[in-house]
Amino acid sequence: MATSIDPLPFPQARPEVESLTAYSAPLEGRRGLLRLDFNENTVGPSPQVVDAIRAMPADHFAIYPEYDGLREAVVASLLATAGVAAPQAPGAGGLSPDHIGLFNGVDAAIHAVFHAYGDRGDRLLTTSPTFGYYTPCAQMQGMEIEAIPYELPDFAFPLEALTAALLRPGVAPPKLLLICNPNNPTGTRLAPDAILALAAAAPQTLVVVDELYEAFTGDSLLPELLGGGDPFAAYPNLVVLRSLAKTAGLAGLRIGFAIGAAAVVDRISRVTGPYDINSLAVTAALAALADQAYVDAYVAEVLGARDWLVAQLVQAGVHHHSAGGNYLLIWPQADPRAVEQALRQAGILVRSMAGKPLIDGSLRVSLGTKAQMEQFWRAYAAIEGLA
Repeated sequence: MATSIDPLPFPQARPEVESLTAYSAPLEGRRGLLRLDFNENTVGPSPQVVDAIRAMPADHFAIYPEYDGLREAVVASLLATAGVAAPQAPGAGGLSPDHIGLFNGVDAAIHAVFHAYGDRGDRLLTTSPTFGYYTPCAQMQGMEIEAIPYELPDFAFPLEALTAALLRPGVAPPKLLLICNPNNPTGTRLAPDAILALAAAAPQTLVVVDELYEAFTGDSLLPELLGGGDPFAAYPNLVVLRSLAKTAGLAGLRIGFAIGAAAVVDRISRVTGPYDINSLAVTAALAALADQAYVDAYVAEVLGARDWLVAQLVQAGVHHHSAGGNYLLIWPQADPRAVEQALRQAGILVRSMAGKPLIDGSLRVSLGTKAQMEQFWRAYAAIEGLA
């Protein structure tokens, strides 16, 4: 006897998607406020970027974007920043455009890494707490997640525990090891030689290093790899992620890079669309890469502002943690939610770390210019009764 089955109200997605909680951030209503909540550049891009966008001919809006020149510009910028001379002739070895993957922001690069390499039952090895987008990317692929906690009281990198998890006898190695360096939100830093040792010890694991904040600490792997032949010949399982959002002020245009062995970059790029990066972003990125002096000046301003703010926190006895990146953590004396709301009423946005392992009850404060940090400190000190 046939039985009737009530139809579902709409077609169901894969089980991993049906059970997934999407990563989201409160991005609406932020314009006109002091943005210390998402670690963005707080002053905007170089004037050269604005001029380049304004100078785009009208017909270029009707043409699909071109990317080869941007890959070459990224190579030149990375070599110059590392103090390495470019090869005298094409194909002479060293970093090349084939090592550069272009993405619609590093979020898209992270998603592509998981899409290309993560499969149901595979394992992601990472740390905790760290950037929240890694988890849903792993979950949507049906991966298992092993997150090693940072070590208290100073959020030290759990190198011994992570190494043991990476090289566990009798267990298949993790498909992905993802390290945010310096880590968002704890600022924890791991020396490049330690990361290279992890990559060498686990050749079947793709080691992805998220370097979005390296400009503020100088911990990048790339200077260790550049200057000879193929920089990834000894580490074909290593990928470095970079962005122009935090330093060059292009967060709103979405441009990110994956830098690694040509074969790996090719696989990651296969799972993206052919025109994911728009022409405005390409134009802006080329102009930003050509004005390294602007980026250097902004980074220097942020580092000086961090030193000033930390001095105020120390003097006032505020519980805080500052280790790397363009952000720090503060534990208010009052209810963190109330302090966050009071700061918003004062025109200042910060990010609550409520519910995050090890740092629940803290606020993450992005760092901007000294004038902006002075504005933040006046408001925070008044709210907490420190003035």
